[in-house]
Amino acid sequence: MGKTLFIAEKPSVAMEFVKLLNVKGKRNNGYIEGEKSIFTWCVGHMVTMSYPEVYDEKLKFWNLRDLPFLPNEYKYEVIPSASGQFNIVSSLMNRDDVDTIYVCTDSGREGEYIYRLVDDMAGNPNKIKKRVWIDSQTEEEIKRGIKEARPLEEYDSLAHSAYLRAKEDYIFGINFSRLLTLLYGKTLANALKKDKNVVVAVGRVMTCVLGMVVEREREIREFKKKSFYKIIGNFSKENDKAEIMADWKAIDGSEYFESPKLYNEVGFNKKDDAEALITKLRDIGSGTIKEVKKTKEKKNPPLLYNLAELQNECTKRFKISPDETLKIVQNLYEKKMVTYPRTDARVLSTAVAKGVNGNLIKLRNMPIGEDLANITNEIIEKDYSKGILKSKYVDDSKITDHYAIIPTGEGKDTLLKLPSLDKQVYFVILRRFLSIFYPPAQYSKMTITILIGKENFIINKKICIDKGYLIVLGNDKEESEDSFPDSLRKGTKVTINELEIKEGETSPPKRYTTGSMIIAMENAGKLIEDEELREHIKGAGIGTSATRAEILKKLINIEYMQANKKTQIITPTNLGEMIYEAINVSIPSLLNPALTASWEKGLKLVNDKEIKPEEFMTKLEAYTKKNTFRVLKTSNIGLLNTKLLKIKNQE
Repeated sequence: MGKTLFIAEKPSVAMEFVKLLNVKGKRNNGYIEGEKSIFTWCVGHMVTMSYPEVYDEKLKFWNLRDLPFLPNEYKYEVIPSASGQFNIVSSLMNRDDVDTIYVCTDSGREGEYIYRLVDDMAGNPNKIKKRVWIDSQTEEEIKRGIKEARPLEEYDSLAHSAYLRAKEDYIFGINFSRLLTLLYGKTLANALKKDKNVVVAVGRVMTCVLGMVVEREREIREFKKKSFYKIIGNFSKENDKAEIMADWKAIDGSEYFESPKLYNEVGFNKKDDAEALITKLRDIGSGTIKEVKKTKEKKNPPLLYNLAELQNECTKRFKISPDETLKIVQNLYEKKMVTYPRTDARVLSTAVAKGVNGNLIKLRNMPIGEDLANITNEIIEKDYSKGILKSKYVDDSKITDHYAIIPTGEGKDTLLKLPSLDKQVYFVILRRFLSIFYPPAQYSKMTITILIGKENFIINKKICIDKGYLIVLGNDKEESEDSFPDSLRKGTKVTINELEIKEGETSPPKRYTTGSMIIAMENAGKLIEDEELREHIKGAGIGTSATRAEILKKLINIEYMQANKKTQIITPTNLGEMIYEAINVSIPSLLNPALTASWEKGLKLVNDKEIKPEEFMTKLEAYTKKNTFRVLKTSNIGLLNTKLLKIKNQE
């Protein structure tokens, strides 16, 4: 019987496999060899797509007549800096005494791509190949992954989607960057007063994100503030000096219901109209309580974190970039403290939920502080986890590759040694996890309506009567402690003490932060503030959980946009706005989030075996040809110059 070769994505992971499997092996250059097994590693990507000049030397020089460039067969090459390790891995894969290969690269599209490229370049050796798919780096999960490893060919559709994603980025980048640079590079250089032509960098996702940032900035720039006028009433019961504050609202029955004079139902466009109403109401002088409505409301804990939600949360809390959050949570994953971070799911699988009590028992022994230790003990002792299987936090249909990010309960000694920020991110994940086992927060709501003539003044009160899961999240202090005006009853007469006008102003849209942009990308260009609504409408996003942070980082590095280090607020640079215009006058569809999301959805359809790779490729090439030929036929330099002049005048 031959030897088994394990191939990890990086050295640290390979070492973890050696340690956990208790292999007594000899350390060699680039691998560790035991009696029955060999462990080696990639160093991230070791193989890449070849540049056009590898196909034909003349393509090293950019020329419009060579576009579009669409190879019949794509060429790949070993990255020079990784050639030493690649040769080691390739030779091990082709050794006669190796009969089985376990693929242990990261369990996702990118990890699959890293291995498949190596396999192809190594000559696709004729061995038994099995895929290890794990959700954490814990000992039991690694052992389970090896025991339950599936034949590699079962992941062929994932590999197809990975190759297509790379080809799509390559085709867009090579063709559209060259096309727009050759046509508009000099025009942009003149506008920016540069000696050399400006390179227009185009990317399938990157360009779309740039468009979102520029368009939001222009909405803010062009926003015109508008004043509106609300009426606030100060009332009291007869023979009672206690003040009752209420807001006027033009609901059904009001003289102003759906009137064009309103900004919305709580204010007027003109101050004169508000003053006229106040005069009428003062003449009436008193009113009655028309309705007292009491209701109870429950609020369940939020869903667990996926990578996008965690990145957004960390940008809000700690003002760090999504890239930094990903590095931290990846580090926590490699230290076995949390599950796989590059996930889109916010729920657990049924299988994981059945064993979740094991995580809780381990957490009880972690140095997590007295309050969280008590909470963990309460969850275990009161058996709060028994109902989790039938809850919204467990849903196999909402999981593709991995379930939500949760703590494993491991890393007792590691936690205390973590850098402060890493520790804070861990506790954010931990608190969200523990919160799902707790009861909902409960609120008592009261709505009181005071009728003066035909006009209604409304009081809305909401108080928390049971904090429930809010105790776990540590934000229970934010909840209102106001009491209700219990003495008010339907039919009670009230006197007007004062009516005053409060001026309000409309607000411009908010700029994106690096975190909110990740959420907008996940939701195909829509920045949806409400967390539950986001989950309901989620479809194909822009980019993937593994790539979004890197795309933002690239846009900042090439100076198309900038992020404030203290606030993480994103704004476009002048260069970014000019690049946007060059794309907008030539291939505007590249700026469309819906189209970009549709390409990502196409890759998912390939992964799900709903369409063949050839069908996706045919559409991709047709789109590239159509837009290249159209741009070559129509020069928009005059229009571009006009738009660039407008940007320069804003400086």
